[in-house]
Amino acid sequence: MTTPIRVAFMGTPELARVVLARLAEAPGYQLCAVVAQPDRPAGRSLELKAPAVKVEALARGLPLFQPERARQPEFIELVRSWNPQVIVVAAYGQILPQALLDIPSHGCLNIHTSLLPRWRGAAPIQWAIASGDAETGVTLMRMDAGLDTGPIVSMARTPIRPEDTSATLHDRLAQLGGDLLIDTLPGYLSGAIQAKPQPVEGVTVARKITREDGRIDWNRPALELWHHLRGFTPWPGLHAMLPAEPRSKLLKVLAAHPGDLRGAPGTVISGPAGELVVACGEGSLHVTDLQLEGGRPQTASQFLAGNRPVRLE
Repeated sequence: MTTPIRVAFMGTPELARVVLARLAEAPGYQLCAVVAQPDRPAGRSLELKAPAVKVEALARGLPLFQPERARQPEFIELVRSWNPQVIVVAAYGQILPQALLDIPSHGCLNIHTSLLPRWRGAAPIQWAIASGDAETGVTLMRMDAGLDTGPIVSMARTPIRPEDTSATLHDRLAQLGGDLLIDTLPGYLSGAIQAKPQPVEGVTVARKITREDGRIDWNRPALELWHHLRGFTPWPGLHAMLPAEPRSKLLKVLAAHPGDLRGAPGTVISGPAGELVVACGEGSLHVTDLQLEGGRPQTASQFLAGNRPVRLE
């Protein structure tokens, strides 16, 4: 009987949970440990919330560890005591030190949600959509001390569909990443699949998304704003300011599509009934659903019945 491969898993959010579940159900592997970030305050009440990977690990009876920092010497020694042959990492949330990367005989494999070297960094799913990329995917790479710079083991691709948001693409890439890992591991562990250095050309960095990224600049092309809306949904979304007294109100765009009507950027222009049409640097953004600060989500028709804005800022 073949001895199972000893695998340690490190991950934190929902994407990592999907990969962990896939790995736990695959034959031939023994999950000797699962590592997730500590519980963090969440919501308005700031109550501690367990990360998705912790919930999955406990439900499966897997040994769970939540160190504050993965580079602590005592944690590195703990990992060494597990004697893992390979460590699988998916959206763990900390940069791993070289001392930890050197522990498993087959190294540490990271599932990254882009086609490396494009979109190294914290928010590859959002920036792939926001930048208008036609496709993206997942990369399984052997980790080194750099930021997503390790050699590539395998890749899987998927088109970015017009209806995709970062939420829908996230879910598809999670499934794709789990499948890619299980399909690749046997060949990688046997030596039949060799990691290859990343291309020198085509490097881009997916920096962390901020709330300010959701602020609309009407001087930009409508198509670009549409990409931003999809890429930044569900967070931070896309928003503009509606001039009002005694102060301007924030208006959040929930659904929209680009058009080719023209006008001064930021000007509300006439368009199809039921749409709030705003001129952009190129073309127009046709808003169909929105939410005014302090109010509930509503259709553009409902909004226009009580508001007749001339301009958005």
